[in-house]
Amino acid sequence: MLILILAFHILLHLKPTLCKDDYKESLVILPLSGEDIYTRFSFNFTWDGDPATKQYHHTHLFPRAVAEIIGNFNVEELHLSLTQGLWRYETWGYPFRDAAPGAELWAWFKPDTTDVDKNWKLLANALSGLLCASFNFVDGLNTVSPEYSFRPQGVIDWPKVNNSFLRYSSLPREIVCTENLTPFTKLLPCGSKAGLSSLLNSGYIHNTKFHSLDLSLRRVCSTQECTAANLELSLGVSLVYNYAILGTKNWSFKKLFGQGLNSRCHVASSDKIYVDLAPKESSKQGFELEVEPETYLGKDNEVAVYELRDRRFLNVGVRYNDSVGLTLTTPVKLYAHQYLTGYGQERGGIVTEIYNNHWSSLDIVLLQNIPWYVPIYLHTLKAVSNGRTIEPTVLKYRPGKQRQKAYYLEVVYKLPPHSVTTVSIDFDYVFLKWQEYPPDANHGFYIGSAVISCVLPKVRDDSLLWSQGLVQIRTENLVITLPTPDFSMPYNVICLACTVVALAFGPLHNTTTKRLILMKKTRDGLLLKLKRRFLQKMAANSEKKEE
Repeated sequence: MLILILAFHILLHLKPTLCKDDYKESLVILPLSGEDIYTRFSFNFTWDGDPATKQYHHTHLFPRAVAEIIGNFNVEELHLSLTQGLWRYETWGYPFRDAAPGAELWAWFKPDTTDVDKNWKLLANALSGLLCASFNFVDGLNTVSPEYSFRPQGVIDWPKVNNSFLRYSSLPREIVCTENLTPFTKLLPCGSKAGLSSLLNSGYIHNTKFHSLDLSLRRVCSTQECTAANLELSLGVSLVYNYAILGTKNWSFKKLFGQGLNSRCHVASSDKIYVDLAPKESSKQGFELEVEPETYLGKDNEVAVYELRDRRFLNVGVRYNDSVGLTLTTPVKLYAHQYLTGYGQERGGIVTEIYNNHWSSLDIVLLQNIPWYVPIYLHTLKAVSNGRTIEPTVLKYRPGKQRQKAYYLEVVYKLPPHSVTTVSIDFDYVFLKWQEYPPDANHGFYIGSAVISCVLPKVRDDSLLWSQGLVQIRTENLVITLPTPDFSMPYNVICLACTVVALAFGPLHNTTTKRLILMKKTRDGLLLKLKRRFLQKMAANSEKKEE
């Protein structure tokens, strides 16, 4: 007993060394051109711990579930997104974080990883359980290792970037719903009870034209000299509302999210709201803020900044005059679309149209991850820009293999100024085994969006949207209809066969199970028949008299 008491006191006085971590959250509201408004939630964690040394047992704010995953599977960087809808670059500009429709996942593993493919599969399964998504369907059939499209976004101490430690995959059929939002908010220190995360109302989020959840993990410098690096985890939610759904051009927290802010998350070191007022045709006098902000940003006070502090209730809103027309001040310099060509179910083609509106040429990298059931032919790859054929600067191609790996195509082109470049490649339709068709086989099979990477010059300087550096855009998903058998025929055959068996079973059962007994047949005379009938009538009369 004395030993137990001493052990309890020792444990009571032992205090584990907690790693320093920090948490910040912010919200950006940006009117887009046309009839849309863009909102971006950002929740950022900074942690000086190292998951590889199992220090996640002493985390304070950093979500331990994420720390365990990256520590157990030797992950250097991690990026994922769950998106419903398509971002319209030509009218909305560039988002804070680009994401392809459906689910997208890519990760960098540390150079000392012995089996990258095994860790990749285990990582996808762990993330599937963490976010209640279908990442468990990520495997070698839809995974590639690009060489140029993706680079580590954080600080690394590698002597050379090796793409063999990179894995990329997409699930274009994935649908985002409340089951993804609930575990997503549980990663936050205040959950959905306080702070900006309390505005994430599923009833209003999933009623938008575009909504996306994203998670990004990387290492950043902790000092100006970058002598040490911290782990940064960024969680984000991007939403695009339509004024037709809101019923008016004027917006507020209650109209966008169904409620105002009731309290702040007290563990957050910073919580700010930015309202971008730049993309408009008229002057600043064309609108009125419901709540006056603490400060303004920008050369012409285009951005209103709100700090939550100890506000008990906050409902930010803007009322526009009827004469105000919202528009994008600067058109985007690069955007793309993707579509299918061909007819019938024998041959087809994939076409990617890339628009360069810049005054000078641009170097772009086109990445396409094509499933194994869409066999492409490299010799049919052709790029035409303004009527002239252009040759690729760099070409990387890995042929797929049926039921084993996907087709990988990565091409570098130099786009002429003010041009529309059409990149096309042909493919064949294949026949699948009947067990490889999904339950809704006639709906079609999905091809993931193409990823186009480019280093752009300055895009715009009057908005909160980042203006320069590496830009990655995603195109539409494609749906093709492979030769599909008539799955109703087996059902009809089963019904007919069962009916025939049922009808034949009765006579066969009676014939094989009944016992046949021979009986001697006697012929009675007329007198015996009359006597039998007379006795039967007498017996019936006697029974009536007794009653």
